[in-house]
Amino acid sequence: VCAINLYRNVIAYLSESEFIMSIPPDILDYPTSTDMVVREGTNVTLRCAATGSPQPNITWRREGGEPIPLGNGQETTSVEGAVFNITRVNRLHMGAYLCIASNGVPPTVSKRIMLIVHFPPMIWIQNQLVGAHEGQQMTLECHSEAYPKSINYWTRERGEIIAQGGKYEPVLLDNAYKVHMKLTIKSVSLTDFGSYKCVSKNSLGDTDGSIKLYIIHIRFRSKSTMLGRVIWEATVNMRSNNANAAWVKLR
Repeated sequence: VCAINLYRNVIAYLSESEFIMSIPPDILDYPTSTDMVVREGTNVTLRCAATGSPQPNITWRREGGEPIPLGNGQETTSVEGAVFNITRVNRLHMGAYLCIASNGVPPTVSKRIMLIVHFPPMIWIQNQLVGAHEGQQMTLECHSEAYPKSINYWTRERGEIIAQGGKYEPVLLDNAYKVHMKLTIKSVSLTDFGSYKCVSKNSLGDTDGSIKLYIIHIRFRSKSTMLGRVIWEATVNMRSNNANAAWVKLR
């Protein structure tokens, strides 16, 4: 048996009875999938076509090594086969995928395919009712998800947009399609109590969430003295509920 290196790692093996040619894998531009933009909830098919001798095996992986959601809470690190079907695609599927072709003849080759999932904004609020007393610094928080990326802002109950500056400090923390919205009120005054809305908009829709900031009244009065200490009694009115607490202050 003899081996002849023809070109670009193409090796021909010759024997008395057979002629075997080994050709490294090559991924075809067509019908291999290109970057895709889809709506959340639709079905997606990714295709990868490759030539070579022997016929290459196809493996799908995420570019960053993240697990691939399969549904029903299951995940996998790779999918085998030239066709990769995703049923009811969701935002967790979004990202770059690698179609990897190998057949034992170096080099292994891959193609990067970007899957972009579009969906309208959604908002989550952990605390929709927040209490504060006058002079306190308070931060209101919302979490939104949207793609294409959304426009996010805060408004008061009459719809006026809250801008950066003065006592208000709106902050947006972006992470891919997620946005953590924060609104810090540096010193709460009587005019700050009421309803606030966090708003999220993109080309597919808009939504908002409401947070109510209510006043906590605290009254102090001297109750008695004992062993050189002054005992104060505090009455805290939180909405319609009353709570009494004892405070101790050293002279």
